[in-house]
Parts: sequence; structure tokens; C-alpha cells
Amino acid sequence: MKTHVSESDAIIIGGGHNGLVCASYLAKAGLSVRLFEARDVLGGAAITEEFHPGFRNSVYSYSVSLLHPQVIADLLLEQHGLEIMERPAGTLSLLENDHLLLTRDEAQARREIARFSRRDADRIEQFENEISHVAIALRQLALRAPPDFGGGWRDVMQLLSAGNVARQLGAESQKVLATLLTSSLGDYLDSWFEGEALKGVLGLEGVIGNFASPYQAGTAYILLHHAFGEIKGRAGAWGIARGGMGAISDAIASFARAQGVSIETGSAVQEILVDGKKAVGVRLSDGRTFIARQVAANVHPQTLLTKMLDPGLLNEDDRRRITGYRSHSATFRMNVALSELPQFTSMAGQGDAHFQGAIEVSPSLAYIDRAYLDAKRLGWAQQPVISMQVPTTQDSSLAPPGAHVASLFCQHFQRHLPDNQSWDDVKDEVANLIINTIDAYAPNFRQSVIGRQIKSPLDIERDLGMVGGDIFHGALHLDQFYSMRPIPGYASYKMPAKNLFLCGSGAHPGGGVTGLPGRNAAEKMLNSR
Repeated sequence: MKTHVSESDAIIIGGGHNGLVCASYLAKAGLSVRLFEARDVLGGAAITEEFHPGFRNSVYSYSVSLLHPQVIADLLLEQHGLEIMERPAGTLSLLENDHLLLTRDEAQARREIARFSRRDADRIEQFENEISHVAIALRQLALRAPPDFGGGWRDVMQLLSAGNVARQLGAESQKVLATLLTSSLGDYLDSWFEGEALKGVLGLEGVIGNFASPYQAGTAYILLHHAFGEIKGRAGAWGIARGGMGAISDAIASFARAQGVSIETGSAVQEILVDGKKAVGVRLSDGRTFIARQVAANVHPQTLLTKMLDPGLLNEDDRRRITGYRSHSATFRMNVALSELPQFTSMAGQGDAHFQGAIEVSPSLAYIDRAYLDAKRLGWAQQPVISMQVPTTQDSSLAPPGAHVASLFCQHFQRHLPDNQSWDDVKDEVANLIINTIDAYAPNFRQSVIGRQIKSPLDIERDLGMVGGDIFHGALHLDQFYSMRPIPGYASYKMPAKNLFLCGSGAHPGGGVTGLPGRNAAEKMLNSR
């Protein structure tokens, strides 16, 4: 056995953005930190690569909103090269022989909604204000460790603090919060609106990374999760990082190295070393061992608790819970290299400004529900839900002059296919289906595709260790949320072995490129010292 005799204050397993954030905060506080990443590139799901000669794009995650402003400021990410550009356009929802175009001009958006329903146009402002008010208040909870069941006085204080946030909301917003936490997305939207096109646009927010019918109880909460973000002080705004999502990881890694973090890529951790019930270091797949006073893992919770750690540290009930942890976001991700922009039939003569926003194929809640039911029965949606972004309309460095790249984020696609099919055998067929779906709205689309990168649920799992291809490291449902995440008793980032912590998206507040699981875990580690 090869042994590294020097001792670090902390070892971080996994160089995704949350692992890098955790390492950065610890090193900023003066600790000696080592980080090991199994892949040859840092960033996890937040990476940029060339996928066709001359064409680069974000490979997995592709939009910025949830990256917390405090993380950006604390780690000086703008000084380390990060530039975030807000998407100036709004959302274009493609409909059969029509469209719904919601720009950032509120008057225009109301007029457009009124084309389908005057009542909906009168209600949209109140709807958005209610969601925003609750989301802004709940952001406070995202910055704090949740209380653990059966915990000590610190957990009691955390519970009281959470209760105070809810109290400050006021009676009406408390009702909204309770409704969002318990209702289905479909029922909630049906109670507000009558226009199918508007409900389709809003409904897409509730199925991103969520393999569920929009009429499944608890799905309305995802509206809140995606409203947590902001860009340059504008709540709920979305943007892109110049150079792709890899620019976020590069900036965090640059800060980490400047603080003295030792980073190794191509170095997979095979086992967490435990002395008694205390984590004392790691063993790499090449046989080297490293000792540390604390260990934090930016890996999927099932991987950590069932593969890297002695399963005897969990009792029978906890082993049952982590084995049954649901991890399945039904996501199919594509990047395409385009010789020209899509020419949407319904947008003829209206210019190209809409390409600087989101373009969606999600015309109704019924469409979303059919996509889910198809995937549940057949393996994939016969008419997929698609969210498209064309970042080259803001960042020309990603493609040759005159050409473009498009990010396609698609739902619903089963983790396990029926009849023992493999995603490796069918993913090209499914990619063709997605392209043909867009081509029905833009007849030049298929012929403009000159290269493509396909990431099926199986690819995402193999590439990133995201079990089931789940981009959130586990479903964000109420029984896997807050004090229940990843399992009851281990919500405050502390794992079964003393001095072992979870710092990835399987911890509170969950998935998305937020940096908060890494930041919050680092805070817990520093306090534990």
C-alpha cells in the first residue's frame, strides 16, 4: 500500500462546483486542503468542452441563476474571470401554428397572455408576486443547515430560526407556502389560470429534473426552487456564463488554488478510511492513502453511504432509507452545432431577439403529462418536453462566425428502459426524435444540424456518478427535502462517521449550480472544529 504521510486539515472528494466551493471556503479560513477529482477535468456538471470541431458549449448544466451572490462575492469569482450575462429576452413557447412570447416588458407580456385569456393577464402579476415573495424569504433557509431529528440544542435553535422565517412571511404568504409544499403543480396552476399555453410554460419549471406527472402532489414546490435565483440583483432572472458553465468551475478553482488548495484530477477516491467511528482520510484507487482531520464528499449520497463508507456505520433503518433514496430526473441532454439559426414558422418576420432567451416546447400541462406517461410506459416521451437555449447569440466565442450552438434540455426519459434495452442502443434514435420535434416548428432545423453531443440518463450517470442520471443528486420531493435530505438524521451535512461531511447536491438545499451545499458544509466543518 502506498501511503502519503503528511496530514491535511481537510480532504474534499469530488471536484464538481460544490466540492471546489467547499475547499475554497475552508482554505480561505486558513485550513490546509486537498481535493481529489476522479475525472481529468474539474467542474462536474458545470463544464465546457468542444463537442464538434470549432463548436464549444456547456455539456450538462447550461444556465445560470441559482449561483448564490454571496458565493460569487466571497470567492471573488468575477476577479477570477467569471462573467455572467443576463438573458435579455424572455421565453418563447412554441405552439401548433402559434406561439406565446413573454418578454421582460411586463406590458407586452400581459398583452400576449391576454391573446389567450384576459383573466390570466389580469392575474399573472399577483401570481408572480406571491411566488417571488415566498421564494425570497426562503432563501434565508438555503443559507443555513437544516435541523436534524433528535439533535441537540443547535438543532433546536435551527428549528426556531426556520420557524421565525415562516412567521415573518405573514399569514397570506404562509398559506401560499403551505399550498406550494402540498399541491401538485397542475392543480396549483389550474387554480390560477385557464390558458393552456401559459400553464405549459409555467409547468415546465416544475418538471425540470423531476420525473413526475405535473399532477403529482408536492410538485408545485419546484416552482419555488427555481425562483430562488438572481442575476446581478434581479430576482428570478436567468443568464449564461461567458465561455460556458465551465467558466464558473474555472473561476472557483482559480480562487481555490490561490488560497493554497492542492487539487489532483484523474485521482478517484475508492474508500473513506475510518478509525473506530471517525473518518481519518481516504484511499485512492491507485492505492495511495491520505490522512486528514476532516473529510467532505461532493458525491451522490448513495455512493458515499453504500460504497465509499463502511455500511456497518448505518443502522438497518438508515440502510433501508438510503437504498430506497429516489434518484431519477428523467433528463436527456443534447448540444447541437448549427449552420444557421432555426426559423420558427410562427415567428416569421419577427427578427432574432427571441434567441437570447429560453425557447420551449411545452404547450400545455396535458402535453407534459403525456410525456411523463409515455416515459413511464415506453421508456421515453414520444413528444418530449424541450427547453432550448442558443448561447452563441450572446457569446460568439463558442462557434465559428455565422454558426451557432444550441443547448437542448429534454424531459421525460426513463432511468431504466423496458425489455432490458440499453440507452447506448437507442440514444441516437431518441436524439433524432428530439430534432424532429423541433423541426416541426422550424422546418430548417434538422438540415442545419452539423454535429451533436448526446447525453442520455445512462451517460450522465456514467460520466458524473449521478445515480440514475439525476441532475439534483436525488429527487427534490418533500420526503427528500430540508431535514429529510438525504435521509432523516443526516441533514446537517454531518455523516455517520465523525468528521465526515456531505457537501454535494444530495445535501440541503439540493440541486442546481448554487454553490450552497459546498458553502454550508464548509461552515459546518469550521464550526465543528
